[in-house]
Amino acid sequence: MKKKSIGFGIIGTGSIAAHHAKSIQQLDDCHLVAVLSSSAAKAAKAATNFNVPAYDDLNEFLKEEDIDVVCICTASGEHLGPTLAAAKAGKHVLTEKPLEIDLERADLMISACRSYGVKLGCIFQNRFKPDYLKVKEAVQKESLGKLIMGNAYIKWYRHEDYYSSSDWKGTLRGDGGAALINQGIHTIDLLLDIMPRVESVYGQVRTAVHKIEGEDIAASVLNFQNGAIGSIEGGTCLFPGYPERLEIFGEKGSIILEGGKIVQWNISNGETLEKDLQEHDLTGASDPMLIDFKFHMLQIKDMIDAIKEDREPIVNGESARKSLELILAIYKSSRENKVIRLPI
Repeated sequence: MKKKSIGFGIIGTGSIAAHHAKSIQQLDDCHLVAVLSSSAAKAAKAATNFNVPAYDDLNEFLKEEDIDVVCICTASGEHLGPTLAAAKAGKHVLTEKPLEIDLERADLMISACRSYGVKLGCIFQNRFKPDYLKVKEAVQKESLGKLIMGNAYIKWYRHEDYYSSSDWKGTLRGDGGAALINQGIHTIDLLLDIMPRVESVYGQVRTAVHKIEGEDIAASVLNFQNGAIGSIEGGTCLFPGYPERLEIFGEKGSIILEGGKIVQWNISNGETLEKDLQEHDLTGASDPMLIDFKFHMLQIKDMIDAIKEDREPIVNGESARKSLELILAIYKSSRENKVIRLPI
């Protein structure tokens, strides 16, 4: 008998797991089956918070037959193990960004999910925002003509408590870096989703303010396959934190997205946009918990539809890999002080 409701399990019960749980609760065609915490004490607390059975053993968690999809909400450098185990158990996987913290681990995740015939998705919820979709549609219709420049600016701020209260954020083992691979990656993903493939990059990263292993300030220059150029600037020490900004320039015009909203739409053929006069979407510029869960909900709905329709999720493993590769190339460029060609 075909199941009418897709069952979800969540691995990791920190703050971002609540976004997944709320999204699942709001959707009609899915339900939360169980959660997994890192210890018995945390599991006991999670059982109360999420109102479902909670485990502290991965193998026991994966024995839950009603779990169809596993959401991985652990530290960034701990996505590989749960993905391999879930795929082997026949569960689809939806992991938080980044896919992992190095390409070898990311490729093992992609390969395992392919081998076991399960779907792999990665949370980049900003791809589902209405104004971003308008930008992408304009580019796909060639309203801007040939693309000549693309820029991503993520000038955010995190208080020292953000890092000191965590045992993995800002660390190379748990985070793989800091400002780019954790915060900036969302806007970098949008840039790469629109612009042609990046051929080379020169970048510099620094740890200027925070007492962390990863970077809290970064800048880079990009060369795209079609001859376009671009830049990425990011940080988590840029007080007080400003809405992220995506700039797309073509030979026939430009569009600028700021805080999830289109703030400039200038196309030489006179094509206009009916503007939504609302302010910026809730943004994590200065507070990571201000991010609205409704776009997580749209991406989880896409995962459900992908399973039911037997298609790839909009953000699959290969798509999510692109931003990881570029960020790692920027890190490599900074270490070696030279231009890095992609793929690496």
